[in-house]
Amino acid sequence: MKTVNIIDANYKGNFSLELTFSDSKKSVVDFNNFFQKNNHPQFNKYKKEENFLKYKIENGNVVWGKDWDMIFPVWNLYKGKVE
Repeated sequence: MKTVNIIDANYKGNFSLELTFSDSKKSVVDFNNFFQKNNHPQFNKYKKEENFLKYKIENGNVVWGKDWDMIFPVWNLYKGKVE
């Protein structure tokens, strides 16, 4: 199986990101459901749009926080799902 990485991310509003992958596929991922189902204090700060917007791409993945406080498997993001 070929490795796929995230090469770009654009905020689409309402806690959704359009992700572009190294094979040129684009996927819009809605993080709202994740936030509603996960009430862990580690993630709560990213429920504020100003903090959610501080995402960055590192090592082929989209991450939040200095120490990757929030990260998701690339394959799930590729399928457009966060759990």
